[in-house]
Amino acid sequence: MPSKLLQLLPLFICFVFFSCDSNRVFDTYKSLPNQWHKDSVVSFTVNINDTLKKHNLYINLRNTNNYKFSNLFLIVGMNYPNGKTITDTLEYMMAKPNGELLGKGFTDLKENKLWYKGYNAPFVFEEIGDYKINIKQAMRKNGSVKGIENLSGITELGFRVETTSDKL
Repeated sequence: MPSKLLQLLPLFICFVFFSCDSNRVFDTYKSLPNQWHKDSVVSFTVNINDTLKKHNLYINLRNTNNYKFSNLFLIVGMNYPNGKTITDTLEYMMAKPNGELLGKGFTDLKENKLWYKGYNAPFVFEEIGDYKINIKQAMRKNGSVKGIENLSGITELGFRVETTSDKL
């Protein structure tokens, strides 16, 4: 009988680990190749079935010490189920003034949870259906009009939707 309990232990641990994140509506990562090409779009499809709940939306990314910039520019588009599209150009700080990378992690891999929507006020999805989130990098060197062709150091890009109890 104890061996049966030992077989169920990993399942129980997974259940406890994943059930602790009760605010998670959507949380997915996609791996990037060695470099993120300036024309490469990373897309996520989020199915929403409630237009009353309030949310916070995040762009998650994992980067290594090969990321050589103090900031990150992203162009993020959200396509609504009805065809409406909103596009934002966002800038995030990625390093302290001394060059030390921001984010969580003790090794050369850092994880960053970056605000997308909901920072000043909770975000409410207006429609039921599939929302498509498109993210591309828009990095440039100072004084250059031409974008960085291949951005190194970002290994994974994710998108997260959480419910929030903030009042509208």
